[in-house]
Amino acid sequence: MSSAAPPVLAAGCVLWRPAAGDGRAIEIALVHRPKYDDWSHPKGKRKRGESAEACALREVLEETGHHCELGPRLPTVRYAADGRPKEVAYWAARALGGTFVPGPEVDRLRWLPPAEARTRLTQPRDRELLDALLSALAR
Repeated sequence: MSSAAPPVLAAGCVLWRPAAGDGRAIEIALVHRPKYDDWSHPKGKRKRGESAEACALREVLEETGHHCELGPRLPTVRYAADGRPKEVAYWAARALGGTFVPGPEVDRLRWLPPAEARTRLTQPRDRELLDALLSALAR
């Protein structure tokens, strides 16, 4: 495929919530995708005419069952997927509640402290997003 191919546009969130019992600690939501056998942040392709923000909210709801509130913008991640460039816009997002239901795209959801999330994430680029979230929340 030509390097001039337009990128696949996607969006997602580094989803977090306050940890129970500790006013300062947080937990990070990670999703397991059986197709790739990986752990990542919720994300997905944008639909025609859909804004990146709307896509991020939709994908979090579809993959985790949770509604969320978008926070600070995180770095855009660029990589090749199936021979095409892919650009994923990310936001920090606070979970507002919901219920996870396993499905064919995402079969597991884990809420983990940041240090455990770091070791569970499959891709280095996802660990960089976790760092960006922690920096944004510390401000």
